[in-house]
Parts: sequence; C-alpha cells; structure tokens
Amino acid sequence: MPGLQQIKDWLLTLALAAILALTIRAYVAEARWIPSESMVPTLQIGDYLLIEKLSGKAMGYSRGDIVVFSPPSQSGLHEEMIKRVIGLPGDTIFIQDSTVYVNNVPLTEPYVPEKIRQNFAAFQVPAHYLFVMGDNRNNSFDSRFWGPVSEDAVIGKALFRYYPFQHFTLFSASKITR
Repeated sequence: MPGLQQIKDWLLTLALAAILALTIRAYVAEARWIPSESMVPTLQIGDYLLIEKLSGKAMGYSRGDIVVFSPPSQSGLHEEMIKRVIGLPGDTIFIQDSTVYVNNVPLTEPYVPEKIRQNFAAFQVPAHYLFVMGDNRNNSFDSRFWGPVSEDAVIGKALFRYYPFQHFTLFSASKITR
C-alpha cells in the first residue's frame, strides 16, 4: 500500500501534467477535426489536423495559409471554421470569369477542384483582417458572403494532417502563386 508521500507525489505529477497539457492546447497547438466539405479536395470530412497557434500571432499570415478562426458575427455562425487565406490587409480581391484576382493579378490555384461560378466585385481587405475562402469554392460559405476575418479571430494555422495516416500532409503557404 502506497504511503502518504507517494500519493502526494502522484497527485503533484498528475496536476503538473494536466496544467502542461492545458497550457499547450491553449497557447501552442491543438488537434482539429474537419466537419464540412468546404476545403475539399485539400481536406476531407473526417480528417484530423494539428494547428499551431504561435507563428501567425508572432509573424503574421501568408496568402495560402490554411487557418482556423472564430467566424465573424455577420456570418450568423458560431462554430469555428477552417479556410484558406486569399487576401492580406491592403489587398484588393475580385473574381471575374471563374478566376480569383489579387491586386489585379490572377491567382494560380491548383487545389481548387472546379471553376468558381460567381463573380465577386472588387473588395479591399482592411488593416488587421484576412479574406478567406474554402478550396471547394462553389460549396463554401466564406468571406465572399460575410466579409473579412479579423486577425484576432484566428485561432491557428494548419500545420499538418495526421489522420487518416495514409494522407499525412505537411501544409505550407507555398501552394498558392500569383
């Protein structure tokens, strides 16, 4: 039978482990599950990702980053969302003839499964905001409908997909070019 000191040691160890785990989840990284098809084919329903929470806050965001964020109130949604950063502060975004333009330059987007059906009038992204869109453009509720996302609302960037194991993917912003 364990002694009182041994029980205290175990309780202290468990408390420290819980504090460390909660701190890492709150400030460093956390796992996320994909619930919708708005990012198909890049992400499938049921995929699991690890998102990191430090680099975006410290160094900002890049066009092409996949981010998790709390939706703007005008979206009417309450669950966190995941989309790709298309426009950065100061950028002008528009869609014409199935092509997304950033600052009058067409984007090359190999991850988009089909041509976008709707045009979108020119919109300048305000300071401290991001313009985000799902990769499955014709089936995504995104900044085209409810406006840009505050950088403060971003929870983290997708670092890698770890499940299903055969689809392990390390994400980077380099998949988007102008």
